[in-house]
Amino acid sequence: MDPDAVAKAFVEHYYRTFDSSRAALGGLYQDASMLTFEGDKIQGAAAIVAKLSSLPFQQCAHAIATVDCQPSGPSGGMLVFVSGSLQLGGEQHPLKFSQMFHLMPMPQGSFYVLNDIFRLNYA
Repeated sequence: MDPDAVAKAFVEHYYRTFDSSRAALGGLYQDASMLTFEGDKIQGAAAIVAKLSSLPFQQCAHAIATVDCQPSGPSGGMLVFVSGSLQLGGEQHPLKFSQMFHLMPMPQGSFYVLNDIFRLNYA
């Protein structure tokens, strides 16, 4: 398993799903998962999906600039750090963002998001 390839595939899947159907992200989280979104902490897959689905925009397109990853601990976890911009429908200027994911392996060979931290980057 190449960590960089796993991180790249995860990031492509996550943002493609976010941009097309935020409610479909629920399968990437579990009950122990935690999202910190602009300082607000939300725990559990259902609560995370509710938060993401309630964001005050309908259309969003992410453009990824960088993806960095590191192995995390003996259990095969992975830290993934993403930077890029997002364009909201009806807005003229894109917003810069950073997001960190802590991915944990599942027995069937896939990963779930244990921790997710999102911040807009204001200049």
